[in-house]
Amino acid sequence: MTLTLIDRTRRTGPDIDQDVAPEAAPEAPPAQAPDPAPRRAAGREADGLAVASFVLGLIGLLAFNLLLGPTAIVMALLSLARRTRRPGRAYLGLALGVADLVVLAVLVTVNGTVSWNLGA
Repeated sequence: MTLTLIDRTRRTGPDIDQDVAPEAAPEAPPAQAPDPAPRRAAGREADGLAVASFVLGLIGLLAFNLLLGPTAIVMALLSLARRTRRPGRAYLGLALGVADLVVLAVLVTVNGTVSWNLGA
């Protein structure tokens, strides 16, 4: 059994061969594709990442620094890579994320535990 593929190209204009039989039914015009959904501007997304990085880094100084510190660092780096219009907040988020990890390291060294409290 042999499978043969025939490449048919649609040709228009005066250079069409006259010996080719016309198709029985005319082709319907191609349906227009719906307009693509509007994409969010990359700048707005990067700005949101910078602000989220700053907020998570700030909260991470007080609680969940093991989780929020690295998250703030990653978000800050992503926002800087995407050319945020708020690089100051991204750098602050990066610094706060690193500070979260430094605070965690100090607390583990001093107390020997990951948890800490403000009371006696």
